[in-house]
Amino acid sequence: MSSTNEKVNQNLLHQLTSTGSGFDFLRFDALPDLLGRDANTILYVMGKNMARKLTFTTVEDIILSFEQLGWGQLVLVKEKRRELLFEIEGQEIVKRKDSPYKNADYRLEAGFLAASIEQIKQIPCECTDENRIQKGSIQLNVIFTS
Repeated sequence: MSSTNEKVNQNLLHQLTSTGSGFDFLRFDALPDLLGRDANTILYVMGKNMARKLTFTTVEDIILSFEQLGWGQLVLVKEKRRELLFEIEGQEIVKRKDSPYKNADYRLEAGFLAASIEQIKQIPCECTDENRIQKGSIQLNVIFTS
């Protein structure tokens, strides 16, 4: 890619292939080790920047992107006036239950979701994550900040 601000064609996600274990090792071990105590903040911003490289017009686009990225099945659980409640479910999450990554945070995914919803709703958003891996899901709350 020639420019860091250039949009990526979403069809590129269909062409990418990887294994979940390689992603988990990189995402939950190598990156936090490299980034140190600022890892949560940097990963959140990295997620936002990744989402800004794609174009989203519907929540279904975001759901599909989560699956294509190997992050699990994103489900819109509840829609309120000032926030959206999502959960990430699926085999990717359940398998982490008995792994060294069971207490990992999901700031990368939270940042990605916040920026994706910003595109659709055209209002600033932030997102919090709650690891509920013992219950088989990760909860993400997108809050409209304006």
